[in-house]
Amino acid sequence: MEVSVGDVVMPGDSLKDIKSTKKEGKNERENVILGPGLRREGDKVYVCKAGILKRRDPAVYYVDSYQKRYIPSRGENVVGIVTQKSGDIYKVDVGASEQATLSYLAFEGATKKNRPDLQVGDVIYAKMLVASKDMEPELVCVDSQGKENELGVLSSDGMVFTCSLSLVRKLLNPECPLFRILGRNQAYELAAGMNGRIWIKARSVQETIAAANAILAAEYTVASEMQKLCARIEKTLLLVT
Repeated sequence: MEVSVGDVVMPGDSLKDIKSTKKEGKNERENVILGPGLRREGDKVYVCKAGILKRRDPAVYYVDSYQKRYIPSRGENVVGIVTQKSGDIYKVDVGASEQATLSYLAFEGATKKNRPDLQVGDVIYAKMLVASKDMEPELVCVDSQGKENELGVLSSDGMVFTCSLSLVRKLLNPECPLFRILGRNQAYELAAGMNGRIWIKARSVQETIAAANAILAAEYTVASEMQKLCARIEKTLLLVT
């Protein structure tokens, strides 16, 4: 069965009308990028999980579905928890079916003599370097230029909570106003992982919990109602303090 953008899809469906787009003012064409839920076999693209087929400009296709189990995908930023130190490798829980590995050299400026001091239980913000069904997931805490660029160990003063993967995609959409509205009256730091984990740190424990509650409530809140949601959170904070 062939399906198109906006349809409810099931595993085994094949896609039609997947087209590359021309770059503005140029004759070059943008490559089609297949996101979560899609798999290419030869010249055809198949759906591998149930959900709604969506497209994001310029030519990114993915299946949007409610999901809590993370399936590693190369290039995604994730929030992980160090569970084990084994020689030159750290084992990191990223919420997938198996743990990811992280080398001590995968940090900016790391050498054999200058190793990062990671302990079991530390929370890290890392990028998925290797993600394959035939290989163990591998993480790095540097970008393509070898710079930290906000990746690395997160403060133990923050709070980590889990949510659905669809909520993370919604929050990271440039059109979602929640983070901007929250930041008007509250100072906070945040790291959102595509694996459904969010680390947040505000000025106090009460503000941290309030911001986390606002983020979780946003899953079923439309963009136009997020201003009211944040106002209710701020009102509650005033009553507590």
